[in-house]
Amino acid sequence: MTSNELKSQIIQKAWEDEAFKNQLIANPKAALKQAFNITLPDDIKVKAIEETSTEFVLVIPTNPAKVLVTTNAVEYVWP
Repeated sequence: MTSNELKSQIIQKAWEDEAFKNQLIANPKAALKQAFNITLPDDIKVKAIEETSTEFVLVIPTNPAKVLVTTNAVEYVWP
């Protein structure tokens, strides 16, 4: 499964399951562990924010030129 497929599954579940969406916003790591059995390392932070019709989120990804070659943090976040 690709990271985009996993993200799509998480979003779909949030749309369909209000309790999951609320937990995902309040405690993303716990929600991902419970619903998808995804365990993230303690040093990885996750934020879940819900867009509305008047509020949008623009995600600026990590600049690949600034990521250490010896680590692959993306794998930890989205296996």
